[in-house]
Amino acid sequence: QVQLEESGGGLVQAGGSLRLSCVVSGRSFSNYAMAWFRQAPGKEREFVTVISWSGDMTLYADSVKGRFTISRDNAKNTVYLQMNNLAPEDTAVYYCAAGRLVIRTIAQYNYWGQGTQVTVSS
Repeated sequence: QVQLEESGGGLVQAGGSLRLSCVVSGRSFSNYAMAWFRQAPGKEREFVTVISWSGDMTLYADSVKGRFTISRDNAKNTVYLQMNNLAPEDTAVYYCAAGRLVIRTIAQYNYWGQGTQVTVSS
């Protein structure tokens, strides 16, 4: 079993930055692609970014490209999401997820964290 725990969310003004962390325990962290999704109130959960197990491949949603950066430290079983130049439309609960493939498809992610709230004020 794989367990994921996010941290780092909070309230920030527009234009500010936050760094989210997701610590993974259980099965070998380095076997999994790690992704971030987000869900705003009244909306479906959407893909944000994913990183391969080795860290050499990443994908980003167009809405965050150039502002968000995903990274991972396999020695610490941790994946990060650096979010810069935040905007009110980035307000959502952010979820960490683990899967086998480096793709956007939500269905392929088998393991999920509980989420961390990010609120961006204008």
